[in-house]
Amino acid sequence: MGQYHLKLPKMGESVAEATVTKWLKQVGDAVSLDDPIVEIATDKVDTDVTSEVEGVILEQRFKENEVVQIGEVLVVIEIEGEGDETETKEVETQPTPVPELKEEIPPTEEVVTVLEEEISTGESTVQTAFESSDRFYSPLVRNIAKEEGISQAVLDQIPGTGKDQRLTKTDLLNYIKNKPSLEKRPLVEETQAPQTKAANPPIPERIPSQPSLGGGDQILEMSRMEKLISKHMKSSLETSAHVQSFIEVDVTHLWDWREQVKASFLKREGEKLTFTPLFMTAIIKALRDYPALNSSLEGDKIIIKKDINLGMATALSDGNLIVPVIKNADHLNLVGLTKSVNDLATRARKNNLKPEEIQDGTYTFTNIGNFGSIMGTPIINQPQVGILAIGVIRKMPAVIETPKGDFIGIRRKVVLSHSYDHRIINGATGGMFVKRVAEYLENWDETLPY
Repeated sequence: MGQYHLKLPKMGESVAEATVTKWLKQVGDAVSLDDPIVEIATDKVDTDVTSEVEGVILEQRFKENEVVQIGEVLVVIEIEGEGDETETKEVETQPTPVPELKEEIPPTEEVVTVLEEEISTGESTVQTAFESSDRFYSPLVRNIAKEEGISQAVLDQIPGTGKDQRLTKTDLLNYIKNKPSLEKRPLVEETQAPQTKAANPPIPERIPSQPSLGGGDQILEMSRMEKLISKHMKSSLETSAHVQSFIEVDVTHLWDWREQVKASFLKREGEKLTFTPLFMTAIIKALRDYPALNSSLEGDKIIIKKDINLGMATALSDGNLIVPVIKNADHLNLVGLTKSVNDLATRARKNNLKPEEIQDGTYTFTNIGNFGSIMGTPIINQPQVGILAIGVIRKMPAVIETPKGDFIGIRRKVVLSHSYDHRIINGATGGMFVKRVAEYLENWDETLPY
């Protein structure tokens, strides 16, 4: 019999550690391939670590609420044949170095999820604020506290239910839920260091403005995700020179083709054929023709991406937004795109996405027509340089040109809204790109395999 050492996998370039929140399997339990073994929490996402082998759990190296570094062994599994014990000993004697997080280095993950970029940029600030505390706080707890405006002094007073009375994520969320929102502001002000006020010249104290309330008005605290989205959108507008191009597209032919094949597609593939993968097909072809739109800008360097990783903005039931990414989308045919779109959208709404499924996007697509919008001006997902919004498909009167003359007819039309970064994408390129997407949609290839 051999031993397999299951290590904490890499969770992203800016993630150095994770907290064990719950063991799903115990010592002596049998595990199969892909069985969830332990729940972990990072400062970006909560997820499960699954088994990479079949066997029996011999040892758990960490207890619940303990912090694990990337690359450290979580659990030892007894397996048939020879294991990797020698390799693990080398890892244990020479731990994987924790990458230093620096705010001045732009993230390389190109995360289209609104959660990824914002938490990482505040990591060093949060760490410094809690270094002086004698009490242990996980990265996830520290970041939640920062986003909710909870100071260290207040945090130290919250009872913890973890090991050695450590404060867990659940403890903090329960505190936030049960605490009146209007009591949060004074707590932050009370804990400001007095030496800071003494060191700076005295300034007139500003009284924060109070909202004007009527009889039926409500005050709602922004959720953590809403705060992150707000910061992410504002940061993008401050970073990129946003400019838009719009074009109207006649998709009558595409509409008729989908009507003809959607029943047979569902019967054959077991998947509903929506317009999303059809639009994506045209976008992917246009990105091949104009690779400058499939790039990022880091400092004064333009990085043209080899892979086309297409992000699709997905609305959640609570009104928030997440952008799962279809990796190597240009390698998929229409069937593959359809299955990926349906799968990611379903799991996104159930909060079942994996961390790697919301990272590394190179271009983003959003279907605002789902909400009845004719057009929009979407905000670029950093560090990408373009995003395309598809409006609602409408029946419109149109002039139809024929060899026998022009006449008025009813056509199905849609408006494409293309936002792009004018720092490196000029108006000609941005306009020609969206025009090329329109051409692919209007001249839909009926021979596409489905």
